[in-house]
Amino acid sequence: MTATSPGPATTEQTLGALVVNASRDLSALVRSEIELAKAELRAEAKNGAAGAGMFGAAGFLALLAVVLLSIAAAYGLVALGLHPGWAFLIVAVVYLLVGALLVLLGKRLINKVGPPERTIRTSKDTATFLKSPRSDGSAGAPTPQR
Repeated sequence: MTATSPGPATTEQTLGALVVNASRDLSALVRSEIELAKAELRAEAKNGAAGAGMFGAAGFLALLAVVLLSIAAAYGLVALGLHPGWAFLIVAVVYLLVGALLVLLGKRLINKVGPPERTIRTSKDTATFLKSPRSDGSAGAPTPQR
């Protein structure tokens, strides 16, 4: 009678089965993590779209409020005794003056925009350094040795 002892073949089989199981479990874990991320992103995208829609609606309502406040201002001038044509003209001229002021302020800010002076200066310095002769007689950056 010979005793059957587990040999290297059964150990390798068990180890192989463990590797297969671990690989399968890891693959399932990665897939489930990806599905979780997709679900979270869908919810976040819905919230972002709803928020953007609300901002758009708020902007539209603000525009309507400006129009209605302009009409109210004109009728306020009419209540003070001005002819309606003059009242609406005054409101329009006020808006034109505010618009002209904003254009002038914007132009002044745009005129302040200039080229990136520090970047240009350092680029010129680098080019000058690379072109200048070196103390060992060679010019510019050292050539790579082969």
